[in-house]
Amino acid sequence: MDDPLKLIAVDREDLDVVSTHLQDAVVRIGDIHWRPAEKRFVMALNRFDWECALCGQPHFQRRRTALRFERVNACKCRNMQAQDKDLVLNLLTIEFVETDAPGGSIMLLFSGGGELRLDVECLEAELADLGPVWDTTCCPAHGDDLTIA
Repeated sequence: MDDPLKLIAVDREDLDVVSTHLQDAVVRIGDIHWRPAEKRFVMALNRFDWECALCGQPHFQRRRTALRFERVNACKCRNMQAQDKDLVLNLLTIEFVETDAPGGSIMLLFSGGGELRLDVECLEAELADLGPVWDTTCCPAHGDDLTIA
């Protein structure tokens, strides 16, 4: 698939679709930006193109992608060092927990136990491929007994 992906998420089901496309994306901590004055959270990722891989393409691909959340009141991290800008994280999933409708917390969960929690007024997100695409030899794999704590 050569078409760039662009998705909007305004509810939990939409976010589940975004999360599926971003499973096993890798991100450098230096490419994660919380902009409190704008109430915006943005990160640039290298997402694994699962759609391409599952369509039987002869090679695997990664794509440069941006993920943006609006109306973010707070950003907190756990089990990661924000000052280690070159550390690469592997994104496992994104979840939304509604606490005070339509607001809640968006949880970005990374392998190794790292977490980012975004407290939002409401769910408003966008995923957009930025253009660069490259081949990769590795396809991420998970055991059948994978659990996220």
